[in-house]
Amino acid sequence: MALPPEKASELKQIIRQQLTRMDVHGRIREVLAETIREELAPEHQQLSAEDLMKALRRRGIIDDVMKELTFVTDMNDREMTSTPKPSIHFVDRQPPVLQKTNIDPTRRYLYLQVLGGKAFLEHLQEPEPLPGQICSTFTLCLHFRNQRFRSKPVPCACEPDFHDGFLLEVHKDSLGDGSKMVDATTMLSICDPVHMVLIKTDTFGETTLVASYFLEWRSVLGAENRVTNVAVELLGVGTESKVSVGVLNIKLEMYPQLNKTLSQEIVNTQLALERQKTAEKERLFLVYAKQWWREYLQIRPSHNTRLVKIFAQDENGINRPVCSYVRPLRAGRLLDTPRQAARFVNVLGYERAPVIGGGGGKQEQWCTLLAFLCRNKGDCEDHANLLCSLLLGYGLETFVCVGTKAKGVPHTWVMTCGTDGTITFWESLTGHRYIHNPINPDDPPLVEQPKPMYPYRTVGCVFNHQKFLGNCQPSDAVEVCVFDLHDESKWKPMSGEAIKSVCSPGATTSLPPFPPMCASTIDAAVISNETELQLRILVSEHRKDLGLTTVWDDQLSYLLSPALAAYELERTTSISAGNEEFQDAIRRAVPDGHTFKGFPIHFVYRNARRAFSTCLRSPFCEEIICCRGDQVRLAVRVRVFTYPESACAVWIMFACKYRSVL
Repeated sequence: MALPPEKASELKQIIRQQLTRMDVHGRIREVLAETIREELAPEHQQLSAEDLMKALRRRGIIDDVMKELTFVTDMNDREMTSTPKPSIHFVDRQPPVLQKTNIDPTRRYLYLQVLGGKAFLEHLQEPEPLPGQICSTFTLCLHFRNQRFRSKPVPCACEPDFHDGFLLEVHKDSLGDGSKMVDATTMLSICDPVHMVLIKTDTFGETTLVASYFLEWRSVLGAENRVTNVAVELLGVGTESKVSVGVLNIKLEMYPQLNKTLSQEIVNTQLALERQKTAEKERLFLVYAKQWWREYLQIRPSHNTRLVKIFAQDENGINRPVCSYVRPLRAGRLLDTPRQAARFVNVLGYERAPVIGGGGGKQEQWCTLLAFLCRNKGDCEDHANLLCSLLLGYGLETFVCVGTKAKGVPHTWVMTCGTDGTITFWESLTGHRYIHNPINPDDPPLVEQPKPMYPYRTVGCVFNHQKFLGNCQPSDAVEVCVFDLHDESKWKPMSGEAIKSVCSPGATTSLPPFPPMCASTIDAAVISNETELQLRILVSEHRKDLGLTTVWDDQLSYLLSPALAAYELERTTSISAGNEEFQDAIRRAVPDGHTFKGFPIHFVYRNARRAFSTCLRSPFCEEIICCRGDQVRLAVRVRVFTYPESACAVWIMFACKYRSVL
C-alpha cells in the first residue's frame, strides 16, 4: 500500500526520532567498528550491508529495537479532519491502562466486578464465533440506588467471557449529612439490593429475558480482607424459575476501604432480622387479603368468577401484591406530556409470556420494571403498570384496570379520573384513549344510549400504589359500570394502611426498587438512512426477480418526510397537522397524466428485512413495489423517532408515480 508523500515523510521523521531516542545510531557505529576490527583487518575485504545486518542480528540489536516498538492508533491526540484517518505512531510498549473515572473522595463506593460465567449449559454446544461473525450475545444490566449500568455484550457460551467492573455509589444525600463519609454500621441499614438482569440478544436483534437476580451485597461489610467473592447462581424466569441457567463469579469491594469492618455475625443477624420482619408483614397482609376476599364473596356469590387480582407472580415466580408493581415514576426531561408517555409505552414491544406446551393457556408473568425496560418488550400487564406509573408521576389520578376484552380474554388497561368526573381509558398497547360514558340500564328503551368505542368487556378490580378496589356492582360489564370509586356500595376498597405496609417504598426488603429511565442511545438519522438504504436494495432485488427495472426518485422520497412526521405527531397528540402542505408538494411533483400511490406503515423494530416481508403481505404495498407501467419512478422514506430506553417508532412510506396508459 503506497503512502502519500507527506505521510511518508512524517513516518520517516517519527522513525528517526525513535532511533535517536534509543541511541541506535551509536550502537550501530560500535558494531561496525568491532566488525571491521575482527573480520576485515587481515584480508581488507569490502564490508557489505548484508554483513552488517548479520552482525546486528547476531548481537540482538534489531530484536531490541523491534521489542521497543509497537504500532498503535492514537485516537486522542490526532486532529479530526473531514476524512479522519488513523495516524501511525511508535510508542513505548506499556501495559494496557484501564479507563479512569472520577471518584468523589467523600463518597463511599461499592466496586462490583463480574469475572466471567460458567455452567450456562444451554450453550454447551455453541460453536466458537468466527472473527466478525454476528452471534447471539449476553448483556448484564444492573440497578442500584437510582443508578443503572450495562455490561459490554459477550458471545453466548457455556462460559461467557464477562469481564466488567461497575462502580456503585452507596452514599446518598438522603442518608443525612452529605459531607459525612458513611461508615459500615450505616451501610448495614441500607437494604437496597443490586438488581441484576441478564438479557440474551439473538442474531436478529430479538431480546429474551434469561434471569433476574437480587444480589445481597452487604456480606462485604464483614469480609476479613475487605473483599468478598461470590458465585451467584442465576435461575430462569417464568415456568423455568426453579431451573439454574448459569453461574456468575462476582467480586465485591468497598472504596475507600473501610477503617473498621463488622463481624460476619452482626451482618448475618441484621439480614436475618430483615427477612423475619418482611415475612411477618407479608404474612399479616395475606391474612388481611383472605379476610377481605371472604367479605367480597359474601356480597354476591357470583363475585367468585370476577377478575379480582390481589397477587401476581413476577418473573421469578414470586407472588407479590399487584399494588407493588405500580409507583409514581418521573421521566425527568425524557418525556414531556402524559400523551407522549403513552406513546413511549406503546412503542415498547408486546410479547406474551412464553408457555411450554399447548392448550392455549396464558402464562402469568408480571415483570419487574428493570426486566421490562432492559428487555424492551413485555405483556399487556407490564405495559399497563409502566403507563400507570408514568401518569401517576404527572400528577393524574390513575389506576390499572383488570378485566377482559372480546371473547373473554383477560386484559389490563389504564384509567384516569378527572377532577370533573371524566373517566378516560388508556390502552397501553396502542396508545389510544377512550372516554367512558356508562349506559344506564334503567333508562326507557327510547332513550338513546352512548355507544362504547373501547374494546373492554368486563372489569373486576382497579388498583394503584395506594388503593385496591373490587368491583361489587350487579354487573361487571364495563359499559354499565359507574367508576365512582368513593362509593363503597359499588367498589369495595382494601385498607390503605394494609397496602402501605407491604407496597410503600422501603416497606419490605423483598420489594424491588424502581429504576430511573435512561435516554435513548440510538442516532435516529443514522438508523433512518441505513434502513432506507437496505429497503432500496430489497425492493430492487425483488423487482429484478420479477424482471422489472428500478429507478429511484430521490426528490419524491424526500417529499414523503412531512407525512411521516405528521403521522407520528398524530399518534402522540391525536392532532393532525401539515397534510395540506404535503398534498400540495406531491401535486407539484407528479406531472399531468401521471398517477401517484403511497403506502405508509408503522413498526416498533428496526429489522429492515422483517419489515419488508411484512409490507409485501399488504396488497396495497405490493402493488406499489411491483408497479408496472410507463416512466415508473419509485420512492421510499424511513423516519425513526426515538424514545427513552432506546425504544423507537419506525415509519416507512413506499410510493410510486407512473404515467397512466389507458
